[in-house]
Parts: sequence; structure tokens; C-alpha cells
Amino acid sequence: MVQVSQANTPSPSDPASSPSGAPVPDPSTTPALPAAETGAPAAPAEQPAKKAPARRRASTARKAPDAEATPTVPDEPGIAVVPAAEPKPRAKRTSTARTAAAKAPAAAKAPAAKAGTTRTATAKKATTPRKATTTRRKSAGSAFSREDLVYGRIPVVGVSPVVEDGRFPAKAVPGESIRVGATVFREGHDALGVTAVLYDPQGAEVERVPMRLTTPGTDRYEAWLTPTAEGAWTFAVEGWGDLFETWRHAAEIKVGVGQDVDLMMAEGVVLFDRAAAEPGRPDAETELFRSVSRTLGNAELPAEHRLGAGTSAEVLAVVAERPVRDLVTESRRYPLKVERTAAGRGSWYEFFPRSEGAVLDPESGTWTSGTFRTAAESLDRVAAMGFDVIYLPPIHPIGHAHRKGPNNTLVAGPQDPGSPWAIGAAEGGHDAIHPDLGSFEDFDGFVARAGDLGLEVALDLALQASPDHPWVTAHPEWFTTRADGSIAYAENPPKKYQDIYPINFDNDPEGLSLEVLRIVELWISHGVKIFRVDNPHTKPLWFWEWLIGTVNAKHPEVVFLAEAFTRPAMMQGLARVGFQQSYSYFTWRNTKKEIEEYLEEVSHETSAVYRPNFFVNTPDILTEYLQFGGPAAFRIRAVLAATGSPLWGVYAGYELYEHVARAGAEEYVDNEKYQYRPRDFAGAEERGESLAPYLTRLNEIRRRHASLGDLQNLTVQSTSDDALVAFSKTKTVRHGGSSYKDTVVVVVNVDPHATREGTVWLDLESLDLDDADFNEDGSFWADDLLSGNSWKWGTHNYVRLDPHYDPAHVLHIRRNVK
Repeated sequence: MVQVSQANTPSPSDPASSPSGAPVPDPSTTPALPAAETGAPAAPAEQPAKKAPARRRASTARKAPDAEATPTVPDEPGIAVVPAAEPKPRAKRTSTARTAAAKAPAAAKAPAAKAGTTRTATAKKATTPRKATTTRRKSAGSAFSREDLVYGRIPVVGVSPVVEDGRFPAKAVPGESIRVGATVFREGHDALGVTAVLYDPQGAEVERVPMRLTTPGTDRYEAWLTPTAEGAWTFAVEGWGDLFETWRHAAEIKVGVGQDVDLMMAEGVVLFDRAAAEPGRPDAETELFRSVSRTLGNAELPAEHRLGAGTSAEVLAVVAERPVRDLVTESRRYPLKVERTAAGRGSWYEFFPRSEGAVLDPESGTWTSGTFRTAAESLDRVAAMGFDVIYLPPIHPIGHAHRKGPNNTLVAGPQDPGSPWAIGAAEGGHDAIHPDLGSFEDFDGFVARAGDLGLEVALDLALQASPDHPWVTAHPEWFTTRADGSIAYAENPPKKYQDIYPINFDNDPEGLSLEVLRIVELWISHGVKIFRVDNPHTKPLWFWEWLIGTVNAKHPEVVFLAEAFTRPAMMQGLARVGFQQSYSYFTWRNTKKEIEEYLEEVSHETSAVYRPNFFVNTPDILTEYLQFGGPAAFRIRAVLAATGSPLWGVYAGYELYEHVARAGAEEYVDNEKYQYRPRDFAGAEERGESLAPYLTRLNEIRRRHASLGDLQNLTVQSTSDDALVAFSKTKTVRHGGSSYKDTVVVVVNVDPHATREGTVWLDLESLDLDDADFNEDGSFWADDLLSGNSWKWGTHNYVRLDPHYDPAHVLHIRRNVK
């Protein structure tokens, strides 16, 4: 029989938390389907292991076993295991004194922190951890125990980014800086230090960063951690007593007034002797501390001279890098899932393959559809604009029953191609290609050509069916049957979509789920690594958690984008269960107030898991801002999208300023969902009527400036005009042993009709400027990456932006000008 100490017990998600010593299966890599509604119960959610109740102590004292003689049993990291003492005969109750062990003061033991809370490390524990573990046992007859307490020696609470107490991981991509925060405080007036620590997927510490107090009096600290590769990382926050700063603060005050001078010097000697004895310090630091100790202890020297030795610039630099710490208390280690770059950074472009190369015969009035071969020729144009992802709407056979005609009319002619989202016909369903587009060989050629140009193909995954889909006859249980026996079609009252049947996961969850998995695996085998999922919020969250977990366990490179415009709780839920990115409400945020609030929300409040893709338009969305704002509106929205989020997207035709909407609707007239829309992109550019050069420049700026590749580093700046929006992004970029800072300041006039002018007030601290970045007059250089102009800027700056000429500044702060 063994007794397990609960100290430092890993959380249930820790691979090392298996009592048998074997890794616990990760639910994300070995997910299970819920049971169908046939009476079989679904598997219950995994619950954290409950701590065994503490043994009752006999009222009669028993001698505690000798700690030195107690053998230890090797076990998994984080759990100390000691053999339980064999029961001994209970001594008769007498009036004599208790044993020495029973009389030992309770404070002499080192009680364990509660599992899953903070952990306190001391120098003694670090050198003799097993011995310290045995002393955690409560003395016989003592009521003192800290095993069930929430707080460690230094309280560390409110750690972020943490999602549902660590049940889901926060997200990052390699090289992305993540803001880590925590509230850390202590009793009394002694100085406090806080550190953020990053651990790689193997559990090795790879980064340790001092955390900065955000606002005096709040006890809230922040720092930035930067994972460098994909995998399951973790991070923690350490709170600790700052012995040097506590001594320095007291010594400077007391010596300055001649109070307790000898005592302050003696305490300094103790401090620096301890620091010199710390293992792992470089020899130069050890010698420095010994020298300081000798100086402090030399009573023949003036007090000011002795104090100066202990607070010299050299000493301050050393303790800032490697502080003298005490009572170190570590939070739990929280999960951070680092996925490939395309999960969190990218420029998307959408086109319909059937329109690329489509030809209308003017004599017969018949159309010849574009194909994958003709669409492949358009990839050069997309790549030339600097986009990373080419997104294709569904490419499958389209149903004939209730096919929609032009502009969503209910009657379709023989030449009307129908909506690609009405998937399924006699030629096949989600695992087939529309015969007008070509064959699988043609599709493979399209994917290969995209790869040659540096583009990835994103394919639409729309889990719905036309009435002609093979599923309808083979698996009617995958749909909802109404009272009259008919299958329910899609509705969003008053809109009706008779050409589309939604699917129902409640009748046969296992069969339907496995079929979707088969389809996804099929397209992965043909080179698709990104899926844009249509309306995922109309399917149950458990399904997406299972599907994405299953796919990513085998194919961690696969990315899922949620096309979800719905309530915040559902959008956040989709992000938690695995969607790497999502459409957002950016499209409808147009005023200064709306834009500032939304940028603040997505960069600070929801950024732990939710990655917004700022699409400026879609086939379904043509906002009034674009309908009536003219070409200036298109430039304004492009600048905001390309710089406000690491992910942004454009639907074809945006560069041609297409802005005419169907009457009474927020979508394009002659919508490409229902008809062919070939476009003369080259001719428009030759005539100077294309936004393509502007989009190209924005993508060039994004590639060259690392600060624009992060989400959480955005700071909204203040302006004096109600149409001027300003924000900045700053990032420290490390390459090998060197580093540099990249800062971009964006100022946009969001009024597409009138010139606006005013003052931009910059929070210089958010720009992280060094002394070498300032000119002699206290200004710094700001280079406009759009116009090529340069200005001297400072705390407050005048701007004037004419939307018809240049509606925005994208400024790069010049560094190291001295």
C-alpha cells in the first residue's frame, strides 16, 4: 500500500497524470462519437480524478516514521509517492507527555499545495524534494494542514489566456507573441516579482520573461511569450519574493536618514552571500556578489559608499536578468496549442471556378462553363496580388430539383447552372466533381499549379444536400422528416431554400459522422489542407469537436474556417472545439466607434481561441457602406482588414469596385451563386479602374512587417475626429541571437465621402520606443508605406486624409536613428 502526496499533482489534461505511469489518452487525439438515440447511453465526459480523503488521525499520539529512513517509490513527474507506515499497536493513553514527534511544531512541516493550484518552491525543497515531501504529513494530533487550500505562498490568480479553466487550449502559431496575464499579490510590504514561463511540447522550459505591472494598484501583471514551433505547449506564471528589491528599498530609505544603518548593511551581507551561493550563477556574478558583500561588511567605509556598491548599475543589471528569489510559487501549467502558420495568418481570395474562363455564345445565348484548367490560368493573377489562399465554393454536382434561377428566382432555365451549395445530383454528392469542371485529375492539376505559385487551395465543406443528392434516398434518416412525410428544406423566414435539405445529426450520429469524415479524408488525399465550413453553427458542437479532433490527430496541418455569423456564444464555442479561424462581424463594423470597439474585442477579449478572418465582402454580403461609398470605401475597408487582423479575405470583383446590389437585399445583383460571372480583370487594370495594385501593396506590407502577423498586439490610439480611426501594432522579432522591433501605426478616415482632419494622440509606451529611436528634438520618424512620404511624429500629430486621394496612412516607425 502506498500513500500519495497530492502536492504538485498535474491537472487531468497533463499526460503525466496517469496513476499507472502510462500517458492518459488525449481526448483530442482519440475522440469518441456519442451514442445514437437507441437507448445506448453516451460516454460520460472525463472528470478529474477525485483526491482520496485524508486519513483520520487517532486521538492518541503515534510516533511519526523517520523521514530519513522512509524509502521513496519512483513515480510519474509531479507526484511524490512514499510508502505508508505500517500500523503499530496503539499506545495506552497516559498522562505523560507526547512523543517529541508529536510535539514538533506544525510550522516545521512543508504542507503540499492543493492539486491544480499553485506550488511553492524553496531552496531546501529544491535540493531535497523527497525528504521535504515526507514532512508534509500532519503531526499526530495537529489540526494544521494546507493540502486543501486554494492559495499558494504567493497568490497567483486570474491567469490568462486560459479557456474554461484549461479544458480547452489557448491558440497560437509559430512566432506569434501571446499576451500572458495574471493577478499576483502578497501580504505586507515586501517586494514582489512575477515571471511568465513557457514550456515546449516535451515539457522543457524555453522562455522566461519578467512580467510588468500594468497599472499601479491593480496587481495585474502582463508579459509576452513566443512559441517557435507547432505542438502542445504549456505556460505558467510564477510569483516570488524579490529579496534584493525588498532590501534595496528599505536600505535606501533608512541609510538616507541615518536609521538602522549597521543593520541594513548586515542584512545586505546576508543577501549577497546567499546570492553568491546560488547554484548555476556565472562565476562573474558570484564574484561580483562576494565583492559587494565584503564592501557592505566593511564598517570603515562610509555608509553611502557601501550602499552604492550594493545598488550599482552593474548589480541592478545582474539581478534584473537573474533575480534573487524566495518563496517561488508557480501556477498550474496551462495548455497552449500551436498550429501551423496558415491557421492564424493568411490572405484569402475567393473565386468560382465555373466563372473563370466561362464563355457566352452571343448567337445561341448558351454558356460554356469554366473548368479547373481555365481556372488554373487565373491563379497567376491571384498570386501576383500576394494572396496565400485560393478559396473555392463547392465544386460538386448541383441538383436539378427546385434549382434557383438568376437573382435567386424560383424558376431556372436550362442554361442556369444553379447554386453550388445545392449539392448532389445523379452524378454524385460530396465525393464527386461537377462534370462541367473536369475530373479529379484536372482538380489535382489545379492544386499542383496553386502550390507552384505559393497558394493553398481551400475547399468549401457544406454539410447539406439538394433533393437529388444520393443521401436522400440511401439515408433518409440523415434528414428531418416533417409531419406530412416530406423532408424539411432550409428556411430562414421569410427566406426559403427549397433547393437545399439541411442534415440532422440526431437520428444516426455515428453513420452520418463517419460519412463526413470519409469525405474530408477524400479531399485531403487530393491535396486540400484547408476547409471553409459553411454554416457550422447549424450543426451540433459535439460533432465539430469530434470531427476536427479526429482529423487533426491524423492530419495536424488541416485548417478549418467557420463561416458563422451568429450569436457570440456559438462563435466562441466553435473556436473552442477546434475551428482554427472564423468569419467575423468586421463586415458590418463601419463607424469609428464600431471599429474601435470591435478591434479591442477581437484582439484582447476573445483572442485566446477566436481568430477572426476579416473578409471585406462575400457573394452573400455587399454592405450599404460598399454600395454607396464609392471607390474610397473599397480602399478604406481593405486597409482596415489587411492591417487589423492577421487573416483577411476578398471575394472576386472587389478589385473592380462591384457595388450594385439586388433591390431590397444586401447581396450582389446578378449574383454569381446563380449564374456565370466572367470578368475583365486585365482590361480594368489597363484602364486604371482596378483596385488590384492597392491590394497588392497591402499584401506586400503584411509580408514585410511581422507586427501585422499578430492579433493580440493591437492598441487603439486616440484621435480628435469622429471619423479618424488609429491603432498600432508592435512586435519584437528574434532571429537567432539578435532581435529587432517592428511597429506599424495605421490611421484611417472611415468617412468615404469627405476629407477629415484632426489630431492623433499616441501612447508612446505601446510603441516600445528606445532612446536610439528618437531624434534630437524628441520626435521620431514615421514612414508612410502607402504614399512613400515621411514625417516627424511624436505624442500628438496632425493628420488630414482625403478619401478620394489617400484615405489612410500605414506608418512604419523608423528605429535606431541615432
